[in-house]
Amino acid sequence: MNFETIQVEVNQGVGIITLNRPKAMNALNVTLTREVGEAVDAFERDDNVGCMIITGGEQVFAAGADIKEMKDQNFVDLYSRDFPYIQRDCWRAIDDARKPIIAAVAGFALGGGCEMAMACDFIIAADSAKFGQPEIGIGTMPGAGGTQRLTKAVGKAKAMELCLTGRMMDAEEAEKAGLVSRIVPAAELAEQAFKTARKIAGHSRPVVMLVKEAVNMAVDADLQDGLKFERRTFEATFAFEDCKEGMAAFAEKRKPEFKHC
Repeated sequence: MNFETIQVEVNQGVGIITLNRPKAMNALNVTLTREVGEAVDAFERDDNVGCMIITGGEQVFAAGADIKEMKDQNFVDLYSRDFPYIQRDCWRAIDDARKPIIAAVAGFALGGGCEMAMACDFIIAADSAKFGQPEIGIGTMPGAGGTQRLTKAVGKAKAMELCLTGRMMDAEEAEKAGLVSRIVPAAELAEQAFKTARKIAGHSRPVVMLVKEAVNMAVDADLQDGLKFERRTFEATFAFEDCKEGMAAFAEKRKPEFKHC
């Protein structure tokens, strides 16, 4: 896969997407978001990939949407083409992916950058990470999940404050609020994100997909519906060869050899 604004690689079952517009602090434009969507779709179809990482590298994740590209748009432009400047298909690809996607965030994840990180299944943050939805400061508002995913992640009060003031929160505050799963030293972000993704990719892939589906179910379902879904998916794992192999390996005190079926 050859791309203009991102770099991609597959390493030990992990598909890695690195945003690559360093001169623009990885600002999201039509090309970048389209390419991210294409890369996610390609990794989703690749049987050699069991987990994905989206990262911006060591200095910055993404400092928001590309205002230079967006500033001349009007309501008719945006509405008729359904948010073209950040490519709705990018968010569809991330949302629809059945394989887990980790956001590895260092430096700024602001505006659309924060929204892209939140669209992933979980965030591992460097101690340098800063998150925010600063759109209010330029006379607009979040438009790709900032008011919705942020509220689900951190609650109404904090989401309301962040969206209304535009202030940033650092990695420590983001972890305490529940936005990120954990914080690692900036120098270790790539290694730790890869180690986590490699561990996920090494598990039974159909079971990993069921776990992701069940956890996502908990976000919107009431408890009883969620518990019923969990029971049914738990029972379904017993149809997999991987389940038999995993239990046999445990009993025999050896490492399982999953066939992903």
